[in-house]
Amino acid sequence: MLARVAEKMYWFGRYLERAESTARLLDVNSNLLLDLPVTANKYIWHSLIQISGSDAAFLNRHGEADEQAVTHFILADRANPGSLINTVRMIWENTRTTREIMPSEVSEQINEFYLYVKKYLKKNLSRSRRNRILDDMMNFCHQTTGFLLANMSHGQAYNFCRIGCNLERADMTTRTLDVGCLNLYTHKKDGLKTYDNIMWMNVLRSVSAYQMYRQHVQHRVKGKDVSGFLLQDEQFPRAVSCCLAELNRCVKKLPKNDRPLRHITRLQRGIKEIDPIRLFYNDLHGFIDQLQIDLAAVHEQVANTWFACLAEQRAGE
Repeated sequence: MLARVAEKMYWFGRYLERAESTARLLDVNSNLLLDLPVTANKYIWHSLIQISGSDAAFLNRHGEADEQAVTHFILADRANPGSLINTVRMIWENTRTTREIMPSEVSEQINEFYLYVKKYLKKNLSRSRRNRILDDMMNFCHQTTGFLLANMSHGQAYNFCRIGCNLERADMTTRTLDVGCLNLYTHKKDGLKTYDNIMWMNVLRSVSAYQMYRQHVQHRVKGKDVSGFLLQDEQFPRAVSCCLAELNRCVKKLPKNDRPLRHITRLQRGIKEIDPIRLFYNDLHGFIDQLQIDLAAVHEQVANTWFACLAEQRAGE
Protein backbone atom coordinates (compact mmCIF):
# COMPACT_ATOMS: atom_id res chain seq x y z
CA MET A 1 0.00 0.00 0.00
CA LEU A 2 1.07 3.64 -0.41
CA ALA A 3 3.39 4.91 2.32
CA ARG A 4 1.27 8.07 2.54
CA VAL A 5 -1.85 6.05 3.34
CA ALA A 6 0.03 3.82 5.81
CA GLU A 7 1.32 6.85 7.69
CA LYS A 8 -2.13 8.44 7.81
CA MET A 9 -3.64 5.26 9.24
CA TYR A 10 -0.84 4.95 11.80
CA TRP A 11 -1.40 8.49 13.05
CA PHE A 12 -5.17 8.08 12.93
CA GLY A 13 -4.78 5.20 15.39
CA ARG A 14 -2.44 7.19 17.63
CA TYR A 15 -4.61 10.30 17.71
CA LEU A 16 -7.81 8.35 18.32
CA GLU A 17 -6.25 6.56 21.30
CA ARG A 18 -4.76 9.83 22.56
CA ALA A 19 -8.14 11.59 22.48
CA GLU A 20 -9.82 8.82 24.46
CA SER A 21 -6.99 8.53 27.01
CA THR A 22 -6.77 12.29 27.54
CA ALA A 23 -10.53 12.61 28.03
CA ARG A 24 -10.51 9.76 30.56
CA LEU A 25 -7.54 11.20 32.47
CA LEU A 26 -9.23 14.57 32.84
CA ASP A 27 -12.56 13.02 33.81
CA VAL A 28 -11.10 10.59 36.38
CA ASN A 29 -8.81 13.13 38.01
CA SER A 30 -11.60 15.72 38.27
CA ASN A 31 -13.69 13.19 40.20
CA LEU A 32 -10.70 12.25 42.37
CA LEU A 33 -10.70 15.75 43.89
CA LEU A 34 -13.92 14.88 45.71
CA ASP A 35 -12.05 12.23 47.76
CA LEU A 36 -8.93 14.21 48.64
CA PRO A 37 -8.23 17.22 50.86
CA VAL A 38 -7.99 20.64 49.22
CA THR A 39 -4.21 20.64 49.78
CA ALA A 40 -3.87 17.86 47.18
CA ASN A 41 -5.52 19.86 44.37
CA LYS A 42 -2.29 21.34 43.05
CA TYR A 43 -0.70 17.90 42.72
CA ILE A 44 -3.66 16.49 40.80
CA TRP A 45 -3.81 19.29 38.26
CA HIS A 46 -0.06 19.40 37.83
CA SER A 47 0.03 15.62 37.32
CA LEU A 48 -2.19 15.98 34.23
CA ILE A 49 0.33 18.35 32.70
CA GLN A 50 3.17 15.97 33.58
CA ILE A 51 1.41 13.00 31.97
CA SER A 52 0.88 14.95 28.75
CA GLY A 53 4.58 15.93 28.72
CA SER A 54 3.68 19.61 28.31
CA ASP A 55 5.23 21.08 31.47
CA ALA A 56 7.33 23.74 29.74
CA ALA A 57 4.59 24.89 27.35
CA PHE A 58 2.04 25.11 30.16
CA LEU A 59 4.33 27.04 32.51
CA ASN A 60 5.18 29.54 29.78
CA ARG A 61 1.51 30.24 29.13
CA HIS A 62 -0.15 29.85 32.54
CA GLY A 63 2.35 29.46 35.38
CA GLU A 64 0.33 28.03 38.30
CA ALA A 65 -1.51 24.74 37.67
CA ASP A 66 -5.11 25.29 38.78
CA GLU A 67 -8.37 23.78 37.56
CA GLN A 68 -9.36 26.50 35.10
CA ALA A 69 -5.92 26.85 33.50
CA VAL A 70 -5.27 23.10 33.19
CA THR A 71 -8.69 22.19 31.83
CA HIS A 72 -8.53 24.95 29.21
CA PHE A 73 -4.97 23.96 28.24
CA ILE A 74 -5.92 20.28 27.84
CA LEU A 75 -9.36 20.75 26.31
CA ALA A 76 -9.51 23.82 24.13
CA ASP A 77 -6.15 25.62 23.88
CA ARG A 78 -5.37 25.74 20.15
CA ALA A 79 -1.80 26.80 20.95
CA ASN A 80 -1.26 23.45 22.71
CA PRO A 81 -0.56 20.78 20.04
CA GLY A 82 -1.73 18.06 22.44
CA SER A 83 -5.05 19.66 23.39
CA LEU A 84 -8.18 17.65 22.74
CA ILE A 85 -9.51 20.09 20.18
CA ASN A 86 -6.26 19.84 18.17
CA THR A 87 -6.12 16.05 18.57
CA VAL A 88 -9.67 15.65 17.25
CA ARG A 89 -8.84 17.98 14.35
CA MET A 90 -5.91 15.72 13.43
CA ILE A 91 -8.19 12.65 13.61
CA TRP A 92 -10.55 14.43 11.21
CA GLU A 93 -7.69 15.43 8.86
CA ASN A 94 -6.36 11.88 8.68
CA THR A 95 -9.86 10.52 8.06
CA ARG A 96 -10.57 13.10 5.34
CA THR A 97 -7.49 12.07 3.34
CA THR A 98 -8.07 8.30 3.68
CA ARG A 99 -11.82 8.11 3.14
CA GLU A 100 -11.43 5.72 0.23
CA ILE A 101 -10.21 2.93 2.53
CA MET A 102 -12.27 3.78 5.61
CA PRO A 103 -15.76 2.38 6.26
CA SER A 104 -18.34 5.10 5.60
CA GLU A 105 -19.56 4.76 9.21
CA VAL A 106 -16.13 5.88 10.45
CA SER A 107 -16.05 8.97 8.22
CA GLU A 108 -19.55 9.97 9.34
CA GLN A 109 -18.70 9.35 13.00
CA ILE A 110 -15.52 11.45 12.83
CA ASN A 111 -17.29 14.33 11.08
CA GLU A 112 -19.94 14.34 13.78
CA PHE A 113 -17.22 14.09 16.47
CA TYR A 114 -15.28 17.05 15.06
CA LEU A 115 -18.35 19.27 14.77
CA TYR A 116 -19.37 18.38 18.33
CA VAL A 117 -15.94 19.27 19.70
CA LYS A 118 -15.77 22.61 17.85
CA LYS A 119 -19.23 23.52 19.14
CA TYR A 120 -18.90 22.59 22.81
CA LEU A 121 -15.23 22.80 23.81
CA LYS A 122 -14.97 26.31 25.22
CA LYS A 123 -12.77 28.08 27.71
CA ASN A 124 -15.17 28.30 30.64
CA LEU A 125 -17.16 25.14 31.32
CA SER A 126 -18.82 24.11 34.56
CA ARG A 127 -17.49 20.87 36.03
CA SER A 128 -20.74 18.99 35.41
CA ARG A 129 -20.93 20.20 31.81
CA ARG A 130 -17.27 19.35 31.26
CA ASN A 131 -17.77 15.82 32.56
CA ARG A 132 -20.72 15.25 30.22
CA ILE A 133 -18.64 16.40 27.24
CA LEU A 134 -15.74 14.15 28.25
CA ASP A 135 -18.12 11.18 28.53
CA ASP A 136 -19.45 11.95 25.05
CA MET A 137 -15.93 12.17 23.67
CA MET A 138 -14.96 8.79 25.11
CA ASN A 139 -18.14 7.27 23.65
CA PHE A 140 -17.30 8.72 20.23
CA CYS A 141 -13.85 7.10 20.39
CA HIS A 142 -15.28 3.74 21.51
CA GLN A 143 -17.87 3.76 18.73
CA THR A 144 -15.22 4.59 16.14
CA THR A 145 -13.02 1.74 17.36
CA GLY A 146 -16.02 -0.58 17.14
CA PHE A 147 -16.81 0.49 13.57
CA LEU A 148 -13.20 -0.19 12.55
CA LEU A 149 -13.18 -3.61 14.22
CA ALA A 150 -16.49 -4.72 12.72
CA ASN A 151 -16.59 -3.00 9.34
CA MET A 152 -13.01 -2.65 8.06
CA SER A 153 -10.98 -5.40 6.41
CA HIS A 154 -8.16 -6.43 8.72
CA GLY A 155 -5.47 -5.86 6.11
CA GLN A 156 -2.41 -3.63 6.03
CA ALA A 157 -4.29 -0.36 6.58
CA TYR A 158 -6.02 -1.75 9.66
CA ASN A 159 -2.72 -3.13 10.99
CA PHE A 160 -1.05 0.26 10.74
CA CYS A 161 -3.99 1.75 12.64
CA ARG A 162 -3.63 -0.88 15.37
CA ILE A 163 0.13 -0.33 15.58
CA GLY A 164 -0.43 3.38 16.20
CA CYS A 165 -3.20 2.71 18.72
CA ASN A 166 -1.23 0.20 20.79
CA LEU A 167 1.99 2.20 20.76
CA GLU A 168 0.10 5.25 22.01
CA ARG A 169 -1.74 3.12 24.58
CA ALA A 170 1.47 1.63 26.00
CA ASP A 171 3.04 5.09 26.18
CA MET A 172 0.04 6.54 28.02
CA THR A 173 -0.03 3.66 30.51
CA THR A 174 3.66 4.14 31.36
CA ARG A 175 3.19 7.91 31.71
CA THR A 176 0.21 7.46 34.03
CA LEU A 177 2.03 4.91 36.18
CA ASP A 178 5.18 7.03 36.33
CA VAL A 179 3.43 10.25 37.34
CA GLY A 180 1.32 8.33 39.86
CA CYS A 181 4.50 7.07 41.53
CA LEU A 182 6.04 10.54 41.65
CA ASN A 183 2.86 12.06 43.09
CA LEU A 184 2.66 9.43 45.81
CA TYR A 185 6.26 10.15 46.81
CA THR A 186 5.40 13.86 47.06
CA HIS A 187 2.23 13.13 49.05
CA LYS A 188 4.22 11.15 51.63
CA LYS A 189 6.53 14.11 52.17
CA ASP A 190 3.54 16.41 52.62
CA GLY A 191 1.71 14.20 55.12
CA LEU A 192 -0.83 12.68 52.71
CA LYS A 193 0.33 9.07 53.05
CA THR A 194 -3.11 8.00 54.31
CA TYR A 195 -4.46 8.58 50.80
CA ASP A 196 -2.10 6.11 49.10
CA ASN A 197 -4.88 3.59 48.48
CA ILE A 198 -7.11 6.20 46.84
CA MET A 199 -4.24 7.42 44.67
CA TRP A 200 -3.36 3.94 43.41
CA MET A 201 -7.04 3.33 42.68
CA ASN A 202 -6.97 6.53 40.64
CA VAL A 203 -3.95 5.30 38.65
CA LEU A 204 -5.98 2.21 37.75
CA ARG A 205 -9.09 4.19 36.86
CA SER A 206 -7.01 6.56 34.71
CA VAL A 207 -6.35 3.64 32.35
CA SER A 208 -9.79 2.04 32.90
CA ALA A 209 -8.17 -0.87 34.74
CA TYR A 210 -9.75 -0.89 38.21
CA GLN A 211 -12.38 -3.61 37.67
CA MET A 212 -10.05 -5.91 35.75
CA TYR A 213 -7.35 -5.43 38.38
CA ARG A 214 -9.75 -6.44 41.17
CA GLN A 215 -10.61 -9.63 39.30
CA HIS A 216 -6.94 -10.61 39.34
CA VAL A 217 -5.85 -9.19 42.71
CA GLN A 218 -8.28 -9.78 45.57
CA HIS A 219 -6.65 -7.86 48.43
CA ARG A 220 -6.18 -4.14 49.10
CA VAL A 221 -4.91 -2.01 46.19
CA LYS A 222 -1.14 -1.68 46.59
CA GLY A 223 1.47 0.03 44.46
CA LYS A 224 3.59 -3.06 43.82
CA ASP A 225 0.56 -5.00 42.58
CA VAL A 226 -0.70 -2.11 40.45
CA SER A 227 2.68 -1.62 38.76
CA GLY A 228 3.01 -5.37 38.12
CA PHE A 229 -0.49 -5.55 36.64
CA LEU A 230 -0.08 -2.53 34.35
CA LEU A 231 3.32 -3.66 33.13
CA GLN A 232 3.02 -7.44 32.86
CA ASP A 233 -0.61 -8.55 32.50
CA GLU A 234 -0.99 -10.20 29.09
CA GLN A 235 -4.79 -10.10 28.92
CA PHE A 236 -5.72 -6.54 29.92
CA PRO A 237 -5.64 -4.43 26.70
CA ARG A 238 -3.99 -1.37 28.28
CA ALA A 239 -1.25 -3.25 30.11
CA VAL A 240 2.14 -2.69 28.46
CA SER A 241 2.75 -6.40 27.91
CA CYS A 242 -0.59 -6.82 26.13
CA CYS A 243 0.03 -3.74 23.95
CA LEU A 244 3.43 -5.11 22.92
CA ALA A 245 1.90 -8.49 22.07
CA GLU A 246 -0.65 -6.77 19.79
CA LEU A 247 2.14 -4.69 18.22
CA ASN A 248 4.06 -7.90 17.57
CA ARG A 249 1.05 -9.54 15.88
CA CYS A 250 0.36 -6.53 13.65
CA VAL A 251 3.98 -5.92 12.65
CA LYS A 252 4.43 -9.60 11.72
CA LYS A 253 1.74 -9.18 9.06
CA LEU A 254 3.63 -6.36 7.30
CA PRO A 255 6.55 -6.61 4.84
CA LYS A 256 10.13 -5.61 5.74
CA ASN A 257 9.36 -5.99 9.44
CA ASP A 258 12.74 -7.30 10.72
CA ARG A 259 14.01 -4.24 12.60
CA PRO A 260 10.79 -3.12 14.34
CA LEU A 261 9.89 -6.72 15.17
CA ARG A 262 13.30 -7.36 16.72
CA HIS A 263 12.97 -4.27 18.90
CA ILE A 264 9.43 -5.15 20.02
CA THR A 265 10.46 -8.73 20.85
CA ARG A 266 13.36 -7.48 22.97
CA LEU A 267 10.99 -5.16 24.84
CA GLN A 268 8.56 -8.02 25.47
CA ARG A 269 11.34 -10.15 26.89
CA GLY A 270 12.50 -7.35 29.19
CA ILE A 271 8.98 -6.74 30.56
CA LYS A 272 8.40 -10.46 31.14
CA GLU A 273 11.64 -10.92 33.10
CA ILE A 274 11.20 -8.12 35.65
CA ASP A 275 10.37 -8.76 39.30
CA PRO A 276 7.61 -6.17 39.92
CA ILE A 277 7.99 -6.20 43.73
CA ARG A 278 11.74 -5.68 43.67
CA LEU A 279 11.36 -3.07 40.90
CA PHE A 280 8.71 -1.16 42.85
CA TYR A 281 10.90 -0.79 45.92
CA ASN A 282 14.08 0.06 44.00
CA ASP A 283 13.90 2.01 40.74
CA LEU A 284 10.44 1.86 39.16
CA HIS A 285 10.76 5.46 37.97
CA GLY A 286 14.07 4.77 36.24
CA PHE A 287 12.71 1.62 34.62
CA ILE A 288 9.68 3.46 33.25
CA ASP A 289 11.87 6.26 31.90
CA GLN A 290 13.90 3.72 29.95
CA LEU A 291 10.72 1.97 28.81
CA GLN A 292 9.38 5.23 27.40
CA ILE A 293 12.66 5.73 25.52
CA ASP A 294 12.31 2.20 24.11
CA LEU A 295 8.72 2.86 23.03
CA ALA A 296 9.87 6.03 21.27
CA ALA A 297 12.51 3.89 19.54
CA VAL A 298 9.76 1.54 18.30
CA HIS A 299 8.04 4.56 16.75
CA GLU A 300 11.32 5.52 15.07
CA GLN A 301 11.72 2.00 13.72
CA VAL A 302 8.19 2.03 12.32
CA ALA A 303 8.72 5.44 10.71
CA ASN A 304 12.11 4.54 9.26
CA THR A 305 10.88 1.22 7.92
CA TRP A 306 7.63 2.26 6.27
CA PHE A 307 7.48 6.07 6.11
CA ALA A 308 11.12 7.08 5.42
CA CYS A 309 10.45 7.88 1.76
CA LEU A 310 7.85 10.47 2.82
CA ALA A 311 10.37 12.20 5.11
CA GLU A 312 12.83 12.37 2.20
CA GLN A 313 10.17 13.88 -0.07
CA ARG A 314 9.30 16.53 2.51
CA ALA A 315 12.95 17.38 3.05
CA GLY A 316 13.40 17.92 -0.70
CA GLU A 317 10.42 20.21 -1.07
